[in-house]
Amino acid sequence: MITTIVLVKAEPRLIPKCAHALAGIDGVAEVYSVSGEWDLVVMVKVPQYEDIARIVTEQFPEVPGIQRTTTLTAFRAYSKADLEQAWDIGIE
Repeated sequence: MITTIVLVKAEPRLIPKCAHALAGIDGVAEVYSVSGEWDLVVMVKVPQYEDIARIVTEQFPEVPGIQRTTTLTAFRAYSKADLEQAWDIGIE
């Protein structure tokens, strides 16, 4: 599974509508409303890179209120569970 994080800047009055529309796109796992420079963080989880291209370049632009995006594709995932498992099997 490929995980892509899309940072979204949206028109302020349309943030809730934009978030709901993004959450309804097939392949979008989660949408978070956040503070800071970006308004929304969208987690896209798909089996193929072509799916990312389709979602981000074809479907996201159809969502009203999006002003700009930045797309980050994850290469590896690190988590507390991964670290604990490594200690259990003796990896240092």
